[in-house]
Amino acid sequence: MRVVNRSLRVEIEDQMKLHGYNLNQVAELTGINVGNLSMALNGVSRAMTIRQLDALARVFGKVPGWLYELYTEECISEEKLSRPRLIPYLVRCAEVGRNDCIEPVISKILDNAKNVSVIFPVAEKLFQKGKYKESTRFYQLVVDNVKDSFSEMLAMSHYRLFLIAQGTDAEKNWKSVIQFHPFRNRLPENYRLDALLKLAKVCFTLQKWNDVEQYADELSELSSILHELKITDAAEHHLVYYFGMSLLIKGVVLEKKGLYEEAKKYVHNYADLGWFEPLGESGLKEVEKFKVWAKANLYTLEVLTGNDCIVNEYADYLKSLDRLNEILSGLSTILKAANKHNFCIDQVLLRFNDSINRFDSFFNDLINSGRHLWFRLEKAVYEFNKGRYKKGIEETLYGLTLAKEMNRFEDFARCVSLFEKHRRYASEQQIEQYQSTVIKEKEGW
Repeated sequence: MRVVNRSLRVEIEDQMKLHGYNLNQVAELTGINVGNLSMALNGVSRAMTIRQLDALARVFGKVPGWLYELYTEECISEEKLSRPRLIPYLVRCAEVGRNDCIEPVISKILDNAKNVSVIFPVAEKLFQKGKYKESTRFYQLVVDNVKDSFSEMLAMSHYRLFLIAQGTDAEKNWKSVIQFHPFRNRLPENYRLDALLKLAKVCFTLQKWNDVEQYADELSELSSILHELKITDAAEHHLVYYFGMSLLIKGVVLEKKGLYEEAKKYVHNYADLGWFEPLGESGLKEVEKFKVWAKANLYTLEVLTGNDCIVNEYADYLKSLDRLNEILSGLSTILKAANKHNFCIDQVLLRFNDSINRFDSFFNDLINSGRHLWFRLEKAVYEFNKGRYKKGIEETLYGLTLAKEMNRFEDFARCVSLFEKHRRYASEQQIEQYQSTVIKEKEGW
């Protein structure tokens, strides 16, 4: 028996004596089978599991991670690694913050490059538990140590790191896209559908329309191939969802490029996806969602072409949906159209005043945080166009703050330009706020 193993067991035996417990009592308190516990403590044909050690720690009133530094030789010998014990051990070390135990074990694992396959499931288990920060270091170890660029494990690690990186920081989001992009087509098909959709969404928030279009085309091609093969349940959603999203995204890109009539063709295509078979209950639900989105997006395109007669009808529709994200998107479009075609939408804004006041506290996700910023910018322009300069300055400063928080440098520059153009209307307090925000941002650069 190794000295370190004796030390682990001697520590446990000392605690049993200290608490006055015999083997049967400890077995009852921990829920461990008495025979298994006896063999684990005696080191006879059965090593101790990390779950057993955790159960013992609870019985003895010890903190999580107790004796972890003595557990490594249950997992690693000179001859081989014990995957069944090593993987849950590393997961628990990460969960309880025993980083001092992780580093020496990782060093031993990577003495042989092939052993990196032990690290990947640790990362996956942590990711599935929502321990994203803890999983990052293990995915990065896979990325740094796998040399086969076509490895599925490497592609999955890049994908997970891409997902973990997503937030409201535009610079970090774009960096994550660049790093993951070369590996997107090396993922298993069931992950590739979601990966392409997420890439398109991230690039949408960054207003990189050519990249959005590329990912939408790839998503359309892949979903069409899977449909021909009659594989409809290959990912998180029914296949019709991914096919429909590829059309919706293409329509949005054309809208952003000002090609409204071409965009309408895509909207009409995803307005009725009932032909996409087999659908089943989940597929039919997705088809109904696209009908709703198509109706909203046709309103969007009509308003953007300058049809002010439909504004109130569009507002009624948004009100009927009673969904804050749809209201944000719709009002942003109405504001954009009003600025372009000189509409007056004061009554619409007043009607949605309560919803607008909730935007700041409600939206902190990738897509809607960007939409909220665009809303503030369009609203600032609208207020200036209507001669309400004080309100316009307020909205500009609001947008400036949001752009700074999200590292959206182009939008930040747009806010600066907008403020400078109307600086003469700003109060001393507003000028001080502006200067403070701009100076701090330059210092950050």
